[in-house]
Amino acid sequence: MIRLAIDKPVAKTRVVVAMSGGVDSSTVAALLHEAGYEVIGITLQLYDFGETLKKKGACCAGQDIHDAKTVAETLGIPHYVLNYENLFKESVMEDFAESYMRGETPVPCIRCNQSVKFRDLLKVAKDLGADGLATGHYIQRFESPNGPELHRGADFGKDQSYFLFATTAEQLAFTHFPLGGMSKEETRNQAKRFGLIVADKPDSQDICFVPNGDYAKVVARLRPQALEPGEILHVDGRVLGQHEGVIHFTVGQRKGLKIAHPEPLYVIRIEPQTRRVIVGEKEALGKAQFSIKDINWIADSIPAEGMSVEIRVRSSQPLMPATIYPDGRVELFSAYPAISPGQACVAYHGTRVLGGGWIMREDEAQKAA
Repeated sequence: MIRLAIDKPVAKTRVVVAMSGGVDSSTVAALLHEAGYEVIGITLQLYDFGETLKKKGACCAGQDIHDAKTVAETLGIPHYVLNYENLFKESVMEDFAESYMRGETPVPCIRCNQSVKFRDLLKVAKDLGADGLATGHYIQRFESPNGPELHRGADFGKDQSYFLFATTAEQLAFTHFPLGGMSKEETRNQAKRFGLIVADKPDSQDICFVPNGDYAKVVARLRPQALEPGEILHVDGRVLGQHEGVIHFTVGQRKGLKIAHPEPLYVIRIEPQTRRVIVGEKEALGKAQFSIKDINWIADSIPAEGMSVEIRVRSSQPLMPATIYPDGRVELFSAYPAISPGQACVAYHGTRVLGGGWIMREDEAQKAA
């Protein structure tokens, strides 16, 4: 039986569950309801209802709202749909477009968690008199003498800690992750036990507001000037060709460069102000040092001499040993390819999430130094 770290009798504890319409959050609602908590389900409508009905495999789409409502009715719990379209467009979609315009590779799912799903939904939960907010993320929250800690999910294959590094200490004190110690298979089995219609529903894929993975099309709609042409240069200064907009490129990209060269070339960096895309051989991709900004740190302070950690600069990559400094410098033990500005760098100690920040462009880091 699920028990949350809330110092209050279960029967008198009100919990808001962020119900996306998928199997994970639906199972959380069912487990907490079974355990005797007063559960309120909330689903966020993040973009046009008519459009989202057309897209399958998206989070917070029209069908998902319907599924969340059906699950809530099955469980007999109150359920509310909140229209957050304007907030989502401003906080996530506009930021996504601006990030690409700056020559970065954004992670909108983190921005969504950071703003809409945690900051604003948490406020709604408190306004409803809730004692806690629960989500279906695969991440663990452990109590310690210094307060709650954030840890990787027990199922490393489903671990979502990378996407939640921006969770603040205040948010963590109020938020709970009942599925953190479970595997996806266990979650689906629980959903089947409860007879939920979403028990076999596929996981959401890609970015919810990007149909068919066409990022450039979405950015071009929000920022038409993003399609201005420019030059493709080799790192040695040679002009190799022309492109139709920097939004078509990300650091580390190899395919789709549309230039002839005897050796495979990769995007090394993007210079948005001059609209130049710099390419080179694979060995030019490696970096052993970079800087991060907007750091969210939920562990002990980083000492002046630096802290030995393990980091991840992409959601699916293995952890790498590194040293992080209070000013945001990160030093790796050896060069790593395709460290992309705009991505998150998340630091760990064992399974514990220490915090992280956003990887800066080289010119940006130089100005900040």
